[in-house]
Amino acid sequence: MDGSSLYDSDFYAWANEQAALLRAGKLDAADIEHIAEEIESMGKTEKRELVSRLRVLLHHLLKWEHQPARRGNSWRLSIANSRDEIETHMRDNPSLKSKLGESIADAYRLARRDAAAETGIDEAVFAVQCPWSFAEMMDEGVWPEG
Repeated sequence: MDGSSLYDSDFYAWANEQAALLRAGKLDAADIEHIAEEIESMGKTEKRELVSRLRVLLHHLLKWEHQPARRGNSWRLSIANSRDEIETHMRDNPSLKSKLGESIADAYRLARRDAAAETGIDEAVFAVQCPWSFAEMMDEGVWPEG
């Protein structure tokens, strides 16, 4: 079975085989096209992870801002944990800084919808664009007042 068909039938075996070929310097035997696709996919996964973490943070910040009577330690902890997770993810993937604008826009669009669905507040009540800069949403001293 060649590397390309192994890619389709047993990804784990293919990955191990390709790693061994690369380590041995056998680039001519490696499945370069699929290796390149997988590396690109890994990069996209890291960006999706950033959007997902931002979505959680923004969702909780919106609830915090628009439901002051329901604020509590659970929400405070969720916001603090989200900030820490984003900080770690950005430290591990510093080049994602160049994707922050689009990532925040994508995450906010989703978080706005999530907050409306969860709180029962009309989506139109929430700002159309993210009301916080990245620095503000990450700042431990920023707690939106509604």
